[in-house]
Amino acid sequence: MEGKEINNSGMGLTELRDEELMKAYQLGDEGAFEVLYTRHSPKVFGFLKKRVIKQDIAEDLFQAVFLKLHKSRSTYNSTLPFLPWLFALVQSVMVDGIRSKKRIQEVVYSTIPEKAATECGGESVGLQGLHGLSALSDAQRKAIQLRYEKELSFDEISSELKTSPSNVRQLISRGIRRLKEMGGKQ
Repeated sequence: MEGKEINNSGMGLTELRDEELMKAYQLGDEGAFEVLYTRHSPKVFGFLKKRVIKQDIAEDLFQAVFLKLHKSRSTYNSTLPFLPWLFALVQSVMVDGIRSKKRIQEVVYSTIPEKAATECGGESVGLQGLHGLSALSDAQRKAIQLRYEKELSFDEISSELKTSPSNVRQLISRGIRRLKEMGGKQ
């Protein structure tokens, strides 16, 4: 069954069940994705907003969910219910996003000198207040600052630093690892 056959079956896309829409999307029908998105995006965003404190993080995760849906569409089994599969993706993206942010926060907070944290009332002082950031290479420091101060994407950072997104990930990863090592030596 091809995506075009579903459209020509006498039924409009909006009348199809989620499972049928997903099958059509797997076969290349972009309209099927649009119907799924329209149908379920409010539920997904509402779910994320209730569980993630910061609006901008919820929005990032929301986008990541539908990107993951797009990338994972071939793994969907249309004989199974769509909604539980979608919310498994939502849960996965949310957990990954929270873990990523938590790892960064652990590194950031563990490397802030006690006095600086106290002077700021225990609140985050940002990466400029990190002890040891100056010990990183220029590229690592700049990549970390762009990622966590300016909250740029890896693609945006790669454009700014004139390198590949995978190299940006490596710079940030090594820089964080170095900060963590230095934090343990204090």
